[in-house]
Amino acid sequence: MEKVIIAVGSNLGDRLEMLRRAGAFLETLSETPIKKASIWESEPVGAAKYTFYNSAAEISTSLQPLQLLDRLKEFEQECGRDKNPERWAPRLLDMDIILYGNLVIQNDTLIIPHQEYKNRRFVLCPLQEINQELKDPETNIVIAEMIERAAPLEIKKTTLAW
Repeated sequence: MEKVIIAVGSNLGDRLEMLRRAGAFLETLSETPIKKASIWESEPVGAAKYTFYNSAAEISTSLQPLQLLDRLKEFEQECGRDKNPERWAPRLLDMDIILYGNLVIQNDTLIIPHQEYKNRRFVLCPLQEINQELKDPETNIVIAEMIERAAPLEIKKTTLAW
């Protein structure tokens, strides 16, 4: 069983409901109660156009990384997401595996740690809530330093719960 960090975001439709549905789904994948970060609202990146609700959850699972990825992508599609969306386009639901224990994977299907997470405050701020001692498994850089290095982004913590 591995501890896995999943980033969750939505910027179309009922964003809060999408995060709540994602949280309930992640509960079904986890063998222990999940840890959920706060919901953060952030400006869109790229062509996304609408503000995002973002968060992160830590689950414990025996699913292998590719099995987990398949389950996440299937659930996104069940929630109405296009199978092959344009990069950085608006989306009903986006779930990414950020970390899978200390595993490092780089292949055509999956990259862990997520290749962009160190540059994204909308991922890093929720991650810091889950684990203030978190270190990147490739560089050993701590989460606080990753946040300092990340590009500026308008982001604020909400009082919403998922």
